[in-house]
Amino acid sequence: MALSQTLQQKLLQKLSPQQIQLMKLLQVPTANLEERIKEELEENPALELDDEKHDDNADELKDEFTDTGDTEYEEKSGSEDEYDNIDVSEYVHDGDDDVADYKLRDDNYPDEEQKQIPFKTEASFYETLLNQLGLLKLSEKEQRIAEQIVGSIDEDGYLRRETSAIVDDLAFRQNVSATDEEVEAIIQRIQRFDPPGVAARDLQECLLLQLQRQKDEGRDVDTAIMAIRRYFDEFTKKHYEKIQRGLNIDEDQLKEVMQQIIRLNPKPGGNVGGINKAESYVVPDFFIMNNGGKLELTLNSRNAPELRISEGYRDMMKEYDRGAKKDKRQKEAVLFIKQKIDAAKWFIDAIKQRQHTLLSTMTAIMNHQHDFFLTGDETTLRPMILKDIAEKTGLDISTVSRVANSKFVQTEFGTYRLKFFFSESLSTDSGEEVSTREVKKILSDLIEGENKKRPLSDERLTELLQEKGYNIARRTVAKYREQLNIPVARLRKEL
Repeated sequence: MALSQTLQQKLLQKLSPQQIQLMKLLQVPTANLEERIKEELEENPALELDDEKHDDNADELKDEFTDTGDTEYEEKSGSEDEYDNIDVSEYVHDGDDDVADYKLRDDNYPDEEQKQIPFKTEASFYETLLNQLGLLKLSEKEQRIAEQIVGSIDEDGYLRRETSAIVDDLAFRQNVSATDEEVEAIIQRIQRFDPPGVAARDLQECLLLQLQRQKDEGRDVDTAIMAIRRYFDEFTKKHYEKIQRGLNIDEDQLKEVMQQIIRLNPKPGGNVGGINKAESYVVPDFFIMNNGGKLELTLNSRNAPELRISEGYRDMMKEYDRGAKKDKRQKEAVLFIKQKIDAAKWFIDAIKQRQHTLLSTMTAIMNHQHDFFLTGDETTLRPMILKDIAEKTGLDISTVSRVANSKFVQTEFGTYRLKFFFSESLSTDSGEEVSTREVKKILSDLIEGENKKRPLSDERLTELLQEKGYNIARRTVAKYREQLNIPVARLRKEL
């Protein structure tokens, strides 16, 4: 078989390490940026914050330049050309000692938004249960059973694991032999913990536990307990007439029973402590203020860390440049320093690029949705897709998407995720294009103002929207209603 050579052309697109690093940084929320910078500071000793004036690692490396002994060392890979071609002037410049030149605002701007956002501290839901568990008088075996049960309770306060499964967990994971009856007895004791309804297996049991607690406190909830115990399915489907006939009560009594049930908490663990603090708080990436009719956009100060190249590493480069005799050890050390300084410069540049990308993207969004940021009226939102902002900023659509999906802006009217401002367009009778966000707002207002005893059906909502000039189909109304987390008319019915 004969060998042959061919010449081919191939077009490839590869991302540089810097571009990859920027893409990853763009996805990091402001709340987590400090942690990401801390990781980089720990990995790269040539990078430091402007308030760090000393580096022990630099001192250790500096010995490599001042060591005059004849100590033997292991040969390392690397050609002489690689060492000799190092241009020190690229790494040592006049003014290197200046503070980083990229800041959030100028020094004369009020420092109101740069204050740290306070975070409240509190015991988690799990810690609250363990604290109450410590008040029970339990044997060593009962204590281990109780801890297994508490550990199986989810963040909503429910025990969704079967009793038999908990018995198996105790046997295989903790070498504790227990029966279903022993585990059930401990579950019933934990169900008396606060908040009421905790450790229930389902919603029905959760509501019954809360009503039973009220009954023990002397409140008259017997009819409500009977309604949940016998007619729970009818209650969830809002078949109030069946409940009324089954309990043989009049309409006023039915209203009172329903009020007692509605006031109960379907997620007893949801209001206690917090499972994930990062999900409990939103740290805005941008601030938009209305200053006399002129919108002002600023970045959160956490997005502008003052990073710099380590002074110790720059000094070593200067020392290397001044030295007359450059032995192999010094050349290897300075090559290591060069690599670290390059990585530090890449990271600092990526942070700068991140700031520029965030600001240019948010500026384009602010200008496009100018009327909303002035008034807060959702009906003024204009149709806007990722492509619109990409064209205005010159950024790639995927870059705009990364910013929109993970960033928040704080306005006078609330804090919004950037993707809130993106929506498709819908045509009116006059041919004008309006944002689907505007249609959803009007739909929400119609449902909010409806007679809850006779809620509006999707067909009627479609007619009302068409009367207002919006060309919309019933299935589209149903889709928008579901996106707004609004149930169907039957489930919105009230007594």
